[in-house]
Amino acid sequence: MGKVIFISLAIAAVAALLGERIITLRARTLAHRELVQNHLPNCVALKNLDYGAEDITVLGNGLAFISTGLKYPGMPFSDVPGKIFSLDLQDPRLKPVELRMPRNFDLESFNPHGISVYTDPSDDTIYLFVVNHPSHNSQVELFRFVEDDNSLEHLKTITHELLHSVNDIVAVGVDSFYATNDHYFSYEFLKTMVEPLLGQPWTDVVYYSPNDVKVVSQGYYMANGINISPDKRHIYVVDIFDHNVHMLERKEGNGLVAVKSVAVGSLCDNVEVDPETGDLWLGCHPNGWKLVVYDPMDPPGSEVIRIQNIHSDQPVVTQVYADDGHVIMASTVATTYEGKLLIGSVFHKAIVCDLVDSGFLKSG
Repeated sequence: MGKVIFISLAIAAVAALLGERIITLRARTLAHRELVQNHLPNCVALKNLDYGAEDITVLGNGLAFISTGLKYPGMPFSDVPGKIFSLDLQDPRLKPVELRMPRNFDLESFNPHGISVYTDPSDDTIYLFVVNHPSHNSQVELFRFVEDDNSLEHLKTITHELLHSVNDIVAVGVDSFYATNDHYFSYEFLKTMVEPLLGQPWTDVVYYSPNDVKVVSQGYYMANGINISPDKRHIYVVDIFDHNVHMLERKEGNGLVAVKSVAVGSLCDNVEVDPETGDLWLGCHPNGWKLVVYDPMDPPGSEVIRIQNIHSDQPVVTQVYADDGHVIMASTVATTYEGKLLIGSVFHKAIVCDLVDSGFLKSG
């Protein structure tokens, strides 16, 4: 009888612990948040992007690079291999064009996630860094953009034991970058089932160069988007599960030191930086639980948040756009160019909206 009582108590304890963990996860994913629509004028879907636009980055001349077709554990996805598109934002047709990939590159397993562009100041060569998850592994692909024929030349694949669950990346040289690991565990079951329930701040930021690879910042619940300030002195890291954007100062030897955190009130994903104003633009998940338990009849919504004056004592956090998922589901990235706001998503689509009539232009 004693053994039965002990087993019963043990089961009850485990059930209670699991219940508490689920309640905590629901709170962290803002499961009870009700979204109020906040649309912008003249929003249209971009053509050819039928399988998401997880990350978007824009050059100063208006040329945007877009990663699409991400297959992320637990999220809806298609069987179509991932692709990289370019988009000329100065062309009024706003038509994304698929970049030609090299023949020696494994396209069938291409699963692009975060991207970053580095322009070599010595010769203006454009390098595209792409986080890739073939067979759900993590590696970084380095390409050279060939503008004449709108193609990518694959230069090398970068792997390292510290780059074990890479989400996003920001390039700081022709072969160096900072990257976020969004999970602590590498095994799929532990990453997708156990780790979210444990809810521990175990993820980190890694600096990589051919001669130096090291963890430079840690203690994040789920380190996600990462980017750099226009003056290259600060790094911004988005922790999706603690609803904060963290600002860190770059130190000698490429180390990072925490400066401040800014609360955003949403589960923000990628972060883009306006090169002129320094404003941060974030694609966010206003109710992450709807993404975890995806139901097309009650889709995950989208939200765009802007942070102005992040280096001041009083940063300004503004919701620029919000949709309940019927226009765009599960937004991951937002970026601007000359009065246009581009919004991408995990698996749904990408849209472009006007900012001109909404008071958001160059007010930072």
